[in-house]
Amino acid sequence: MRTNTVLISGASIAGPALAYWLHRHGYAVTVVERAPAIRPGGHAVDIRGVARDVCAAMGIMPQITRDRVHEEGFAWVDPAGRRTSEMPASLFGGEGIVAEYEILRGDLAHILHEATRADAEYRFGDRITALSEGDDGVEVTFRSGRTERYDLVIGADGIHSGVRALAFGPEERFIRRLGAYTAYFTMPAQPDLDPHWFLMHGIPGGRCAGIRPENEHTAKAMLSFRADGRTVDPRDVAAQKALLAEVFAGAGWRVPAMLDAMGDAPDFYFDVIGQVHMDRWSTGRVALLGDAGYCASPLSGLGTSMGLVGAYLLAGELARSGGDHVTAFAAYERLMRPYVKQCQQLPPGGVRGMLPDSRWAISLRDLSTRIMTRRPFAALMAKQAAKADAITLPAYA
Repeated sequence: MRTNTVLISGASIAGPALAYWLHRHGYAVTVVERAPAIRPGGHAVDIRGVARDVCAAMGIMPQITRDRVHEEGFAWVDPAGRRTSEMPASLFGGEGIVAEYEILRGDLAHILHEATRADAEYRFGDRITALSEGDDGVEVTFRSGRTERYDLVIGADGIHSGVRALAFGPEERFIRRLGAYTAYFTMPAQPDLDPHWFLMHGIPGGRCAGIRPENEHTAKAMLSFRADGRTVDPRDVAAQKALLAEVFAGAGWRVPAMLDAMGDAPDFYFDVIGQVHMDRWSTGRVALLGDAGYCASPLSGLGTSMGLVGAYLLAGELARSGGDHVTAFAAYERLMRPYVKQCQQLPPGGVRGMLPDSRWAISLRDLSTRIMTRRPFAALMAKQAAKADAITLPAYA
């Protein structure tokens, strides 16, 4: 049995990584992406543990090293901007809160697109609207109106995966909300802030604001808050911005400048903080990859690594099985599940640890950060960091 054609939905990170490895193994690959082009900007993502081995095998580590965000560490600050606790990036072998290899999501997506666009067909501005599986493949209907048949379809289209909805059911069955929202967007650089540290400010009421340096002109803003029963339409950007303005009204530090920049930000992103949990990642000739099947949430810091590792394993098992997707999908899941289970474990405190209610709880969180490099807290952080290497990658021909 030989699978020849594979359609991948999603051109962010996991999708293009899968396209790379499938082409290496001799498959004809098409990638469909609903956005009109590779999406720029976005928050910084980490490349940790064995995911660096995958990137090295792809030959893209020089580009990642060139484009990575140069941060010396992470620090909490008070309303006056004074550091109350910090964690250098060099701690825990570069696998702490700020990893040694951090890069803007858009920059990594661009690198992966450049590495694959000559070998895979990319279709931007389109998406899958229907799937109909038969004995010899999957008939796919696109929003553009075209209908085509592929041997396999892979959903690598994020936590709100359209492929998952079509093949497995509504997302409410699979997304486990953790009780918070987060937003990212570009803002003007803050020249009086240290350009090499990721600074975060805790605000009573389960709120947090962060500024991550980008270059001499721009920085990335982050606003996160506990939901506490608040809901917002995931498609209504104006309502999302209005909610952020309401929740963070009166907050100090650099929050007013962040709210001012939010209005015209070209890359505004807002979403629930949640995880995806599924009993299986495949049905027939359709399988899921990355956040679509096993999103770990931003709290874990391992979502990008799981997408890269999953792409390597899924393509490798398809090649090893000679295109027998039933065997390959089962092997992919058997190898990935223990790794995903560890990666989805939240750090101590979870959402409440990141977004404390009171000034007293914020002070306690700062204290725990200061002593995290000492026993017994260092052992907890080392255990958290070790998840990035909690899998042995097979060598595929």
